[in-house]
Amino acid sequence: MSDPSLTPHPPDISLILRAHAEQLWLSGEVSPTVRELEQPGGVPEEQLGAALAYLELLWFDARRRAAETDAAAGALEREGSRRDRVLYERARRYYAAVRRLRDSLSARVGALTGAPSQIPPRRRLSDRYASS
Repeated sequence: MSDPSLTPHPPDISLILRAHAEQLWLSGEVSPTVRELEQPGGVPEEQLGAALAYLELLWFDARRRAAETDAAAGALEREGSRRDRVLYERARRYYAAVRRLRDSLSARVGALTGAPSQIPPRRRLSDRYASS
């Protein structure tokens, strides 16, 4: 008998799950940390460096999650709406909402840390080393 957790989901469900996971991470981890750092006196001066390092780590993970969500959105676009049109549209709307949240937080994180505010385009591993 096969393991049901290893069964791939249809692209619309996969995008909804990825977008939901990214939204939870951004709302539950990144956003509260950003708010605390933006608030004057929210972080004691002696803890500011550690707090910014923590935010950079959170943002690194957020960027990884965003890349996974974007990949799921790409898979959905390649598949199109061949299955359930309603689910397809809901997945695309949820993805758009998560991208808006991501973009909003990206600008705020960049202002606090100087980290790149945009997620770089994904390149194949072989392309990264082709010019070496």
